[in-house]
Amino acid sequence: MNEYIINAPQLQSLHKRMGALLAWAVCWVMWVYLLIPLVPLSSWVLGDRKMINEMRWFGGYKSLLELMQIYVATLLVMVVLWLCWILYRTLRSRAILPAVHKIVSDTELCVFYQVKADELQQCRDAAVVTVYFDDHGHIVHLDPHIDR
Repeated sequence: MNEYIINAPQLQSLHKRMGALLAWAVCWVMWVYLLIPLVPLSSWVLGDRKMINEMRWFGGYKSLLELMQIYVATLLVMVVLWLCWILYRTLRSRAILPAVHKIVSDTELCVFYQVKADELQQCRDAAVVTVYFDDHGHIVHLDPHIDR
C-alpha cells in the first residue's frame, strides 16, 4: 500500500497541536448543542406524557417558538462566525503566498534538505521517488525509481 500522507504528529509544534485540539473541542460542542434540543422535541412529538406535561408547564408551543427563535439566531451567529473565519484564513493565506515566488537554487535545496546534488538530479529525472525519514523528520535516504 502506498502511503502518501506523512503521519508524524510529533513534528507539529505545540501551537498547532493546541489549535487543532481547540478546533476539535469547539466542533464537538457545536454538534452536541445542535442535537440536544432534538431529544425533548422528539419525545414531545411522540406523545411522552411526562414531556407533554413539562411542555404545558413551560408554556406549550409558544414557549417552543420563542426557543426556536433563539436557536435559529444562535445558528446564524455561528454561521457568520464560521464565514468570518474562512474569510480571515483566505486573506491571511494571500498575504503569505507571495513568498512562494521566491526562486531557490539547487545548492540552497541541497543544503536545506541535506542531500547531494547528484541525488537531487536523479530524483528530478525519476518518475517515482521514495523518501525515507528518521524520527525527527530529516531525510535519511532517497530512492529514485528510474524507469528505463
